[in-house]
Amino acid sequence: MSTLAGRVAFVTGASQGIGRACALELAASGASVALAARNVEKLAEVAAEIAAVGGTAHVFALDVGDEESIKACAKAVIAHFGKVEILVNNAGITRDTLAMRMKRKDWDDVLTTNLTGAFLLTQACMSAMLKARWGRVINITSVVGETGQAGQANYAASKAGLIGLTKSLARELGSRGITVNAVAPGYIETAMTAVLTEEQKTAMTSQVPLQRAGTDKDIAAAVAFLASEGASYITGHTLDVNGGMYMG
Repeated sequence: MSTLAGRVAFVTGASQGIGRACALELAASGASVALAARNVEKLAEVAAEIAAVGGTAHVFALDVGDEESIKACAKAVIAHFGKVEILVNNAGITRDTLAMRMKRKDWDDVLTTNLTGAFLLTQACMSAMLKARWGRVINITSVVGETGQAGQANYAASKAGLIGLTKSLARELGSRGITVNAVAPGYIETAMTAVLTEEQKTAMTSQVPLQRAGTDKDIAAAVAFLASEGASYITGHTLDVNGGMYMG
């Protein structure tokens, strides 16, 4: 269904996992997609997948932990496509350890990449959306940004910060036809969770009322909805996609 025909979407962390799934889903909905990440070889594979089914995508190198890279990438995307209308801030990292052992660099790296990077990239794309008087900013946060998580003080803080950023930007940009929302995944089967032991996976699943892990496609479907006209009266909202793991 071409619900996003003619739109241009910009997805960070698009080389794998949730970012890749979001890019594929947005392309399937008719959007042209700017694929951004550090690994351009993997991005090229995603672009080929999109092209194989008649979609349009282009690859851009991006390090969301580097301000100059963010500015250069946003400029290149707008130069190539002429606009950015849908921005999916998905790229993120973890540096897990207990707070008493956490090095300052582990804190700074996670906050810089997950939160500051999302802010700077939104800021870099904002003018194009304001000019068009239409836009969608979708921030991928996490259930741990709502509940907290032992051993992830830095990650949880960055994801909680994204929720606050989402609400603030929604208030600032709403009068110009731009919605800003967040999607909060719960326990999702990705490369990040693949390293968990079976015991850890079972423990996680036991906390989910639906008794299963989610998939990257579950998150992508939520992102595509928030990008659509069907979500035009939703802004400042955090959409929990967690199988009931957290009901806030």
